[in-house]
Amino acid sequence: METLKEFILLFRMPLSNTPPTAEQISTMHLQWQKFIGLIASQAKLVNVSRLGFEGVVIKNDQTIESKIVVENNLTISGNLTMKAENIEEVIEIAKLCPVLFEGATVEVRPTIMMK
Repeated sequence: METLKEFILLFRMPLSNTPPTAEQISTMHLQWQKFIGLIASQAKLVNVSRLGFEGVVIKNDQTIESKIVVENNLTISGNLTMKAENIEEVIEIAKLCPVLFEGATVEVRPTIMMK
């Protein structure tokens, strides 16, 4: 068995001017509980976070803009850090992520430990 490595899943969601209905929110919560539960049940969950839709961007010239980064109508909405033997294992799990059913994307990357 290989040593488990850490990987981060970055969730990019499309921006929408229409808030989800109560039924959609309930369905999304159940889907996320199932997805996160799958990873946690294997003792591979490290952390999961949702991000707010307000923020600031600090540029290299020290200017500050009150906004979040949006590219191709997608913004990072959250992340999940998990342990796995290799990136292929993470990719298979990421394919089950509920954001994929909402027109979003999941980016999988290995993390690098800081020393």
